[in-house]
Amino acid sequence: MPAAVPPRTLKRRDHHVRRIPVLALMPHSRCNCRCLMCDIWKGNRAGASLSMDLVERLVGELRELGVEEILLSGGEPMMHADLWSLCAVLKAMPVRITLLSTGLLLARHAEAVTRWCDEVIVSLDGSEAVHDDIRGVPRAFARLADGVEALRAIRSGFPVSGRCVLQKRNFRDLANIVTAAHRIGLDRISFLTADLSSTAFNRPAAWDGGHTAEVCLDADESREFLDLIEALIRERASDFSSGFIVEPPDRLRQLGHYYLAVQGLRPFPPIRCAAPWVSTVIEADGTVRPCFFHAPIGNIHSGSLEAILNSENAVAFRRNLDMRRDPICSRCVCTFNL
Repeated sequence: MPAAVPPRTLKRRDHHVRRIPVLALMPHSRCNCRCLMCDIWKGNRAGASLSMDLVERLVGELRELGVEEILLSGGEPMMHADLWSLCAVLKAMPVRITLLSTGLLLARHAEAVTRWCDEVIVSLDGSEAVHDDIRGVPRAFARLADGVEALRAIRSGFPVSGRCVLQKRNFRDLANIVTAAHRIGLDRISFLTADLSSTAFNRPAAWDGGHTAEVCLDADESREFLDLIEALIRERASDFSSGFIVEPPDRLRQLGHYYLAVQGLRPFPPIRCAAPWVSTVIEADGTVRPCFFHAPIGNIHSGSLEAILNSENAVAFRRNLDMRRDPICSRCVCTFNL
């Protein structure tokens, strides 16, 4: 995890950003999965990628902005043709690198991953058959498991954790997902709900009702989901107490409450998030966002990162952001606090 942020980091009085301890960087916009709850793969033919020249130019700015951790996101970052050269440049800052991956290419790149990355977070969507169905790729689970094994063969204690989006196709597999995470040797597993309303993840517009219904739990399913969460809390107490399941019980319950809120049956769970003040996102085409879900605030190809983060529009965005009422924040599935 990134180091704690000193109080001086959050300049809430004027909402200018002096430091961004965490940067989410998308080296490549393509993906090797075909997940129903994500549209990134639909842009594969027009996939963009960050150039070495751009990353080398950015390094000085990232030092000045106090970046301590870089999350390599996507798409699948390992589809970038020269990812490890980019990592070598970034590591010289120095910086901690966390790789977010589908897991399909881990075995192939295991040596480079353990050399240049400090941690890997893989997407795990269910027990073997469920995971393969959601990913839309044959043997996706087996390739993920082989990748984790390859990393550990090179470095036995290399940290690998899992992240799971719980939605209509896999919520009944909840207990099996925890078992699967143990089976393939993950250090921990974290859960979140599906993003149903933003234009993140290569969506030109928010989903229509038909697509949302394919992913979102209805009212009866949401209540069933809450029952399954309670069963997990009772039966996997040791996984909660050890931190293997990252979310504490009350936070896990909020996932069921989220889907009930989508159905208009209760308020959305409260949001606490510092992302626009302590982090930023740079996409493969240079687009800069305050977080994964909010609209772009600039493009790194046309200005410095510091100038983009502290532009008039960006400062006004942070100053006026009321997370309780903002339509994106209030329905957000991924909060971030340091």
